[in-house]
Amino acid sequence: MKVLNGKVALAALLVASTAGAQESKAGQPPTAQQARKAAVQDAVTLPKATVLELKNGAKLLLVEKHEVPLVAFSAKVRGGALGDPEGKEGLSALTAELLQKGAGKRDAQQFAEAVDSVGGSLAVSPGREALDVYGQFMARDTALMVELLSDMLMRPRFDAAELDKMRERMVSELAAQKDGDLRGLIGTYFQAFHFGAHPYGRPMSGSESSLATLKREDVLAYAKAQMGGDRLILSVVGDFDAKKLAKQLEAALGGWARASTPAPVASPTQPTKGRRVLLVDKPDATQTYFWAGNTGISRTDPTRVDVNLANTVLGGRFTSLLNTALRVKSGLTYGAASAVMANTQPGPFAISSYTKTESTGQALDMALGVLSSYRKQGMDEATLASAKAYVLGQFPPTLETGLQIASKLSELAFYGLDASDVDEFAAKVGSADKARIQAAIQRVVPAQDDLTLVLIGKASDIREVARKYGTVTEMSITDPHFAPQAPSAKK
Repeated sequence: MKVLNGKVALAALLVASTAGAQESKAGQPPTAQQARKAAVQDAVTLPKATVLELKNGAKLLLVEKHEVPLVAFSAKVRGGALGDPEGKEGLSALTAELLQKGAGKRDAQQFAEAVDSVGGSLAVSPGREALDVYGQFMARDTALMVELLSDMLMRPRFDAAELDKMRERMVSELAAQKDGDLRGLIGTYFQAFHFGAHPYGRPMSGSESSLATLKREDVLAYAKAQMGGDRLILSVVGDFDAKKLAKQLEAALGGWARASTPAPVASPTQPTKGRRVLLVDKPDATQTYFWAGNTGISRTDPTRVDVNLANTVLGGRFTSLLNTALRVKSGLTYGAASAVMANTQPGPFAISSYTKTESTGQALDMALGVLSSYRKQGMDEATLASAKAYVLGQFPPTLETGLQIASKLSELAFYGLDASDVDEFAAKVGSADKARIQAAIQRVVPAQDDLTLVLIGKASDIREVARKYGTVTEMSITDPHFAPQAPSAKK
């Protein structure tokens, strides 16, 4: 499904414009009847899981899959960046990194060697609303997998020296991003400017300002407040006996205390009214990077399949309207795309591209023109049939491996969804008609008067261009924050 959760790297917004290059260009677009037939043939169903809840509140989902001697798992620990105290943004991301740097009886090197020596994998990824832990081991090493996972979650070392190294690395990586390809960073500016004080506006990986304040005491406090058995959703898929593994997991994780605070919950988000423009000055820039959008939908929105199809046509594949206009026909960019980033509350919907400084106005006008035309006209039957075929073709490969299935099970449990999200996906795609899609477009694609725009580039050359699109707020790329600070908040 192309509706993305908040965890997905923001650079994925542009990746969509090139990832679809493998899309078939031969032959005529499929008919509506062919699309419905494909929906039936390509239907994917989730395997039924054994579901258990431990006394501490941890939820386990176990699926036996004996085709290959592998065991994969995906875990979510509810909280994520929502649990970062104000001014300590990036704390959850730093904690996620340190969880991998030693636990239990093993220091960082010994922990890594324990995983590598058996050809396993084990990693932690910070997210907007949860920490994601995932890995894969040979079936014969399941006991070691359980030991390492429980050590990581329950007995992390949080070594001070490792913390200092990791914090410095995170600051260096941020500086490198600001000095290099900004496609992976402009989304952080967009969300900070668009959502403001809402938790969705805070940088998940921190800022230069917040990272500098983080100490070991902060990590320990975060772990106590935001990590515990009641926050855990763990899905395991692979070559094991479910009853035996359930006993192993209960023995290993059943004693994990509950988090000391209630899980943080994001407050509702709403689309904004009016136009707002943020210009981030990078004096040495030779290109302008831009995002334009508003608030979209949540992960549980009942129209998410229709929004998926609508987004596919606008900017979710290589032959999308945006990429065709800005890259294929005009050559103004190497990529243009759109994306819907869905969390428990509606996240951003945005279009994105980049272009040479001198063609900033032309590219922005073209992108916004495509957006406006699409909102008014929608798509014809042939385009809808093509989008259905594309989405149906892209979906099955996302649920082929044990790790992919485990990740989907944990995701669904996290959002309170059931297997119908997967099992009925193809049927919902196949049954979509123009009226449904047009309603989704009208709902999610913002009107021209209600847009948040963020531009990063050489301000002296594009300032007047930016003013064409609304009242401009300006800041420097060297500012240690991702949005202009109120005067009272400045040091």
